[in-house]
Amino acid sequence: MGMLSTVDWFVIALYFAVILTLAVWVIKKQKENPTDFFLAGRHLPWFILGPSIFASNIGSEHLVGLAGSGATDGVAMAHYELHAWCLLVLGWVMIPFYVRSRVFTMPEFLEKRFSPVARTILSCVSLVAYVLTKIAVGIFSGGIVFSALLPEVSFMGLNSFWVGSILVLFCTGIYTAAGGLRAVAYTESLQALILILGSMLVLIYGLKAIGGWGPLYDIAGSDMFNLWKPMVPEGVESTWAPVKEEGIMAWYFNTNYPWLGMLFAAPVVGLWYWTTDQYIVMRTLGAKNEQHARRGSILAGFLKLFPVFIFIIPGIIAYALAESGAVPEMQAALIGEDGELMTDAAQGAFPLMVAHVLPLGVRGIVVAGLLAALMSSLAGVFHASSTLFTMDLYQRLKPHATGKQLVWTGRFVTGTMILIGLAWIPVIQGSRGLYHYLQGVQAYLAPPIFVVFFLGIFSKRLNKEGCLAALLIGFFLGVFRLAVDTPLALGDDFSYAEGSFLWIISNIFFQYYSLGIFLVCVVVMVAVSYMTAPPDYQKISGLTFGTVTKDHRTTSRSSWDWRDVASSVLLVVIIIVIYLSFRG
Repeated sequence: MGMLSTVDWFVIALYFAVILTLAVWVIKKQKENPTDFFLAGRHLPWFILGPSIFASNIGSEHLVGLAGSGATDGVAMAHYELHAWCLLVLGWVMIPFYVRSRVFTMPEFLEKRFSPVARTILSCVSLVAYVLTKIAVGIFSGGIVFSALLPEVSFMGLNSFWVGSILVLFCTGIYTAAGGLRAVAYTESLQALILILGSMLVLIYGLKAIGGWGPLYDIAGSDMFNLWKPMVPEGVESTWAPVKEEGIMAWYFNTNYPWLGMLFAAPVVGLWYWTTDQYIVMRTLGAKNEQHARRGSILAGFLKLFPVFIFIIPGIIAYALAESGAVPEMQAALIGEDGELMTDAAQGAFPLMVAHVLPLGVRGIVVAGLLAALMSSLAGVFHASSTLFTMDLYQRLKPHATGKQLVWTGRFVTGTMILIGLAWIPVIQGSRGLYHYLQGVQAYLAPPIFVVFFLGIFSKRLNKEGCLAALLIGFFLGVFRLAVDTPLALGDDFSYAEGSFLWIISNIFFQYYSLGIFLVCVVVMVAVSYMTAPPDYQKISGLTFGTVTKDHRTTSRSSWDWRDVASSVLLVVIIIVIYLSFRG
């Protein structure tokens, strides 16, 4: 197997053995009831929660897409990684409401705050979103990694891309379906450590190969290390480009990350993902109590800062090694005949670093880290999907279903989501870039969810009519944009007539379009709510700031002390330092 030595294969085998042993140990403790299977019996401690949240987030899209973005755009995407502060919002603002509600899912919380219809809509949209943004992307990235590291592998006519995709799928699906959230959380905690260790080795050996930080900076150029470049336009033309020669009002994809979009729209997506998405929040729902949920969130915030250095910087190193010709194999793989970096090929930047920069014997550790990220990300979304479908849809259709029936329904859903994800891979293969695809789809679907959760918690006056109006209109606008973009992603031959309505829509920066959805949803939710009757405040006691009682406040206050405050302040300071350090 060319690129991997016997020692490497031993390390990889050891990784699978340890993960399997841990999974079996957890599964033996598993009880066949919904609380234990879907929420780990609500007994997860903070030191398991933090790494679990991190590992579920740092998955396939980072291994392939974030490193690839580093190779093409430098540190621009670090803005999304520095949204670690969103985890502080989860811990300090949202968790008290979630914990006291005792819900299984985020849609269930929306039902308690607004209505059963809102729960159904959010459950269905979330399941579709997981297929579009998480499951298929995870499978696709597993294939990318395998095709770069083991290109010669084939089985029954399938190349290494499909062999890798299917292998990662089924290995992850088995222990997720068998062990539930407890198996997911404990294996993710171990996988987080392996991922960080392996990726740090890529950074260290990559810097050694290029000659250190100085040569890297000289070859890549200062713009690659300028976090502020997307935020500070060189001129109106370079950022807005509002008028073309024909005079059509539009915004063009002259850059993927316009400064206004990064400043205003990106936080909406970040807060939706980190504070309201079942995929992330379900771990805090399984916490022992509010204190463990908050501390786990804060720990995850610190871990979230690692990707800037273990994925983005290695992506820049990959570009520098290819551009300088220091590693001929990487130059051949990444640089086109015109001497420019090939965007599609850049998606393989991280696995190419593993294959051509790391020495034999070390590659096994890093490959184990890659597998850890791929498997942990998929495990999280598999379990989130099974929980949403079982508790929000199936249980309501079958209210008398036994606990064992609910557990087995969750396991069946895991297998179904795998098959659906496989079918969606061709769409991602044709997209503009893995991470760009992911951020675009999330940007279209996140705003209405963000609006109804945050406005719903901060204002007790907003009601179910406003919530439903915002969800329906917001999702319509998001799905419409996705429908416009998807044909363009399927192939290079399709295009809209220049200047047409659909052409204008498809050429608006996805961040600006997302910001537009957000503003529309805010206006609609507030307007409709105030045109209709207020909600029954007794029914939403403890679910909004305006209906929190003295007992609620006392209980929440007893769950934190100076250590929680100090660590939160430290996290914010570190984020500010990183922003100030990357100025080109």
